Amino acid sequence: MFKLLAKYLKPLDWLFIALCAGFVVAQVYFDITMPEYTAQLTVEVQAGTATMKSIWKNGGFMLLYAAASMVSSIICGYFAARTAANFAKTLRKALFERVTSFSAAEINKFGTPSLITRTTNDVVQMQNFVAMGLQLFIKAPVLAVWAICKVSAAAVEWTVATAVVVGVIVIVVGLIVGICYSKFKQIQKLTDELNTTTRENITGVRVIRAFNADEYQTTKFETVNEKVKRNQLFTSRGLGLMMPVIQTCMNGLTLAVYWIGAVLINQAANIPARIELLGNMAVFTQYAMQVIMAFMLLIMIFMIMPRCMVSGKRIADVLGTRRSVRSGNVKEVAHEEGVPVIEFRNVDFAYDHGEGKVVSGIDFTVNRGETVAFIGATGSGKTTIINLIERFYDVDGGEVLFNGVNVKDYDEEVLRDSIALASQRAVLFKGDIRGNVAYGDEDPDEDKLRAALEISCAAEFVDGLEKGVDSPVAQDGTNFSGGQKQRLSIARAVYKSSNFLKSDDDISALDDWSDAPVSTDIKERLAGSGLLIFDDSFSALDYKTDMLVRKNISERLNGATVLIVAQRIGTIMSADKIIVLDDGKIVGMGKHKQLLETCPTYKEIALSQLSKEEL
Repeated sequence: MFKLLAKYLKPLDWLFIALCAGFVVAQVYFDITMPEYTAQLTVEVQAGTATMKSIWKNGGFMLLYAAASMVSSIICGYFAARTAANFAKTLRKALFERVTSFSAAEINKFGTPSLITRTTNDVVQMQNFVAMGLQLFIKAPVLAVWAICKVSAAAVEWTVATAVVVGVIVIVVGLIVGICYSKFKQIQKLTDELNTTTRENITGVRVIRAFNADEYQTTKFETVNEKVKRNQLFTSRGLGLMMPVIQTCMNGLTLAVYWIGAVLINQAANIPARIELLGNMAVFTQYAMQVIMAFMLLIMIFMIMPRCMVSGKRIADVLGTRRSVRSGNVKEVAHEEGVPVIEFRNVDFAYDHGEGKVVSGIDFTVNRGETVAFIGATGSGKTTIINLIERFYDVDGGEVLFNGVNVKDYDEEVLRDSIALASQRAVLFKGDIRGNVAYGDEDPDEDKLRAALEISCAAEFVDGLEKGVDSPVAQDGTNFSGGQKQRLSIARAVYKSSNFLKSDDDISALDDWSDAPVSTDIKERLAGSGLLIFDDSFSALDYKTDMLVRKNISERLNGATVLIVAQRIGTIMSADKIIVLDDGKIVGMGKHKQLLETCPTYKEIALSQLSKEEL
């Protein structure tokens, strides 16, 4: 926790901390000085020498010091709040950058709900600690030391009584905090679990209602909620014991001070000595309360520190996690004649580096301009192969080459800039259609945008919308059907593929792309510049739209290198090469007719979808 503070507090924040410390010391000075005027007034009243002038003078100084203490407290609170807000901002930014830099392996390790909790709830805990702790950490020790020095100058009996009370408070607080600390750890973990359950209930609301499973999901939520409640109640009850103990100790100390004072006054030899003892007793009472107040402030720190320490450790775990996928040094994709665009050499891979390999012994090549398809049962490793090409994960064994260079050697941005992907799950971002199709392009090219929509057959429903490409897209594209989302996802990949064209001539040749096919020269350059991947991107399309999209890709992007992952035989029948996967291994490779004769797995899949005549 303190390492995070040292690392993520900026120079300006340290200046604020210094100013905060200065005003805290000033506040303590004003608070400690006021009892001296109380003592002086008490002595004058008891001695019978008090006048209105002295009362106004002493009372005026007391009011002045009280006002100065209030102003110092307000200014200190301002600087503490600024420091806490700046720290939270810096910490959130660091967390966001680290999380967005994670590969899929690190995301899976922590889990999405936990990362959300760490970025929000845990940061708030740290922010609150800085806002309150910055004042308390400085004020408590300064006030305690200063007040104890004042107390020790009075009678020894009073000092001993104060020490005993402070000792009782420290022991009780230490026991309570020690007991509650483990519960604070559980609370943060349970908050992750509560976040997970809530997220499932919201995202899966249609399925829940379709199965009339409201009560079942409510029970799941209540189970987690009950655990959180029990832990919260335990810690709240434990921390709730502190205040009664402190109040009892403070009242007991006040009684002890007056009792000891009465004994000392009775034992005094003369009236002046008694009057002096009476004044000292009034002052000591206030100083003793200041000591107790200092330890109350320390207790407040101990009340918020355990949970903050847990949050700090959880945040540090994220910030301290290094990516398993490290960017390489190759800054340019070379396009040598005769070198395959993609080559797998005896590739093995298992998630979390476990024993159960998802794919093993994978060997194949994808030549420039080829359309290669992958098919196989669910869990056979199709999407895993795509993930390894994009380098969302690194292989455990073997090599994956892109244009003759190991993908591990590429700078990640360079590698992914050369690949256009329509992912298995059609993800749309809140905004508009234009921003989603031309994703990442701050100045979209309208001709390329139109061509991408037409190739993906998205233009037919986009044109029917009132605002066309400026029509709004809800979060996760919930205002579009599954098929529409897939078509927009395909359009995004097609739009990006047009960015593979390097020269100004290539770009200008696309001005009329929506009306005429791209020239052969442009097609060749496009094919040599990048890779288009469609990872089961046609599953939500009807057969007619599926056929039209593939036809458009074949005609308008003829010569481009394309990888297609699909479950439908009709989607991949015309591919230049079909790779059949089963249980993470390649069991067949070739064209459609060839595989029907040589690969039983492919034939079984094909016959389950189409008749012999159709095949």
